[in-house]
Amino acid sequence: MSFEVLATVDLLGGRVVRLRQGDFDDETVYGDDPLAVAVGLVAQGAVWLHVVDLDGARAGEPRQGSVVEAIVRATAGRAHVEVGGGVRDRGAAEGLFRLGAGRVVLGTAALRDPAMVGALVSAYGTGRVAVALDVRDGKVQAEGWREGSSATMEDALARLLDFGARIFEVTAIDRDGTMAGPDLELLGSAVAIAARRGATVIAGGGIRGIDDLSTTRSIGCAGAIVGRAIYDGALDLGSALRTLAG
Repeated sequence: MSFEVLATVDLLGGRVVRLRQGDFDDETVYGDDPLAVAVGLVAQGAVWLHVVDLDGARAGEPRQGSVVEAIVRATAGRAHVEVGGGVRDRGAAEGLFRLGAGRVVLGTAALRDPAMVGALVSAYGTGRVAVALDVRDGKVQAEGWREGSSATMEDALARLLDFGARIFEVTAIDRDGTMAGPDLELLGSAVAIAARRGATVIAGGGIRGIDDLSTTRSIGCAGAIVGRAIYDGALDLGSALRTLAG
């Protein structure tokens, strides 16, 4: 099974940033030109870009359409672009598909309206719709990680499997942006549930380097989202991709 390394491009206020544990008041800026950052990641070998519209996540609707479209056009034929953040209804998801997104990531909308996930999967295919399950204190979070839900990761995953979702991006919020290592217990639990239904889990949160990528692959994850480790120089993306391929 191939293993996807998704290089993160988090957009906030026209810049590329990384938040620590989803806190908008704890950001590190990595660039003022998102297009240049995205193209640079692809030049390093990235074949998947994980673009997050943080302004959209906070506002409840996509706000970075022009940037997303520019990134898609500049990397066409070389990389796939998945987009999340503020995708709260079917119209928003379809708008991103029209801009050229290869995959759309649903979080809050998936928790509140799993039937919409099913409708998008039916219309666009299982490979183009991902569900983000972002977990804090055992519960899945919504509204840009600012609002808790009553659902555990296991319950949400099982329910969304019933509606046709087959790609899940599971993040331990307390690890996100910290380079503290992935939450292997959380990810292992997700993989165990998903695998029984032919679904895949992509790891999010805490990836520090090639060892963490190898470990998440070994427990059954189909990929991992990496941000700070690339930007801080802890992970050489090209070297990591060659190692994983070998």
